[in-house]
Amino acid sequence: MPAPVVIQRERPDHPRVVALLRALDDYLASLYPPEANHILDAAELLAPEVRFFVARDGSDAARIVGTGAVRLMPGEPATAGQPYGEIKRMYVEPAQRGRRLGAAMIERLETALRDEGIWLALLETGRDQQEAVRLYERAGYRPHAPFGGYPDNGLSVFYAKRLAAAPQVP
Repeated sequence: MPAPVVIQRERPDHPRVVALLRALDDYLASLYPPEANHILDAAELLAPEVRFFVARDGSDAARIVGTGAVRLMPGEPATAGQPYGEIKRMYVEPAQRGRRLGAAMIERLETALRDEGIWLALLETGRDQQEAVRLYERAGYRPHAPFGGYPDNGLSVFYAKRLAAAPQVP
């Protein structure tokens, strides 16, 4: 049985993280034209409104096997003025897929949003990334209108999820 994965907040400019992000960029470039890839680079992921996380292999803490981020966003017409968190840079190393790392990363990102008082998560992904689409739908994300200035180009799909408030402690 594989060792558990540890997901924690880290810097996106670490060389091992940059290599994993580059693998994601290469994958996206193989599917979509450049203008259809809405990528935050490592410098943009350092912005104060971004919370960036990595998944490390529990048996080898130096090994980064996945990434994910949330960007805290102000309300806009597409969210009826409600602030939201945008899920970005979700990636699991191909050899690690099937271990539910994507689901664990989504749960961690949603917890980070709730900790910030954000109760709406939105995301944009590519229509041809069927594994990602299935992951988000299994996690409770539902189709949503375009948001955040993304074009409705036929290559992107948009999802939203209302996050439940943390249970009240008596």
